[in-house]
Amino acid sequence: MARATGMTGKTGAEAEDLRFGHGFLTDIWHVAALSSELKPGAPIRREILGEPLLLARPREGTRDGGLLALRDICPHRAAPLSAGRLVAEPDGATSVECPYHGWRFGADGRCRAIPSLTPGQSVETGRISAAAFPVAERQGLVFVWIPGPGQTRPEPLPELPVFPGLTTRGRRIVESAIFESHMDHAVVGLMDPAHGPYVHRQWWWRPAGSAHAKSKAFGPVEAGFSMLPHRPSSNSLAYRLLGGAPRTEIVFRLPGLRYEHVRVGARQLVSLTCLTPISERRTRVVQILWSDHPVFALARPLVRAAARRFLAQDAAMVTLQNINLPHDPGFIWIDDADRQARWYQALKREWAASRREGRPFVNPVAPTTLSWTS
Repeated sequence: MARATGMTGKTGAEAEDLRFGHGFLTDIWHVAALSSELKPGAPIRREILGEPLLLARPREGTRDGGLLALRDICPHRAAPLSAGRLVAEPDGATSVECPYHGWRFGADGRCRAIPSLTPGQSVETGRISAAAFPVAERQGLVFVWIPGPGQTRPEPLPELPVFPGLTTRGRRIVESAIFESHMDHAVVGLMDPAHGPYVHRQWWWRPAGSAHAKSKAFGPVEAGFSMLPHRPSSNSLAYRLLGGAPRTEIVFRLPGLRYEHVRVGARQLVSLTCLTPISERRTRVVQILWSDHPVFALARPLVRAAARRFLAQDAAMVTLQNINLPHDPGFIWIDDADRQARWYQALKREWAASRREGRPFVNPVAPTTLSWTS
């Protein structure tokens, strides 16, 4: 199993530096891809926390039923394994064949074959390996468990997150973007409740002059916090199209998952934003929208355009931030508008401490009501 230190290129102490804008969470599930991106027999390459990963789904009819997640570097001559192909071993298992010299690696990362060897040449192939990572999928998402410094695969693996209402059935809207920023800035930018009237000002969403005071109740949830079910703000004109009396809950959970669940009678609208750290200065953001509401089907092209626009606006703002970040400006966090950002920092610190100390995670968020103007 690869160490987190090898993944970040830092020492163990530095890898655990979780000051805002520094370091990443490990010993946790990270969203690596959409299930639809993994076609049987076609490996893809991803980068998470600076670590190149191969993700693959075995071909149908093979013995393997799960996915493969390996370090995407052949230990022989550093070729990307994702440029190779999946092959079936004589025992029915699936291996990844390196495109350079044909070395084959199983789902556990162990080398299964070195074709260049001749009879009588002795190489213990089982002692050669490409690091393997726990991988699983749920609700159309592929998750990879990234270990921390010196940590091995936990047994049993923690459960994957569950997002009520999110389904792969029917029509979904999926938009993605790369934010040129550390994940912390991307997370805080997306959860910030006060930037809407400035970054996302639209006549149909946050019209100029429509800002007003708001109060929302919050409480802890697993590995995060929730803006408890409430009526959407009256200055969000798009919600009015849903009719009825919509109720929405917004949940954030580590490492970077923002989930909004809107109910309108028996109908529902789901918005899930997944943030995955690519490197110290790049973050992958994927937004998934799904609804069984008739308005969603009719307005689908407009909703897609709006989702794309929102991501572009947030990406542009963090790019603007980058102009001044090299000057180490520091930050001023105020209550109540910045409380969620402070919770995020506290959650990160507690997650890292609980893993380092080998104890259960204790959520630092307490039930409260926050007020701000937007």
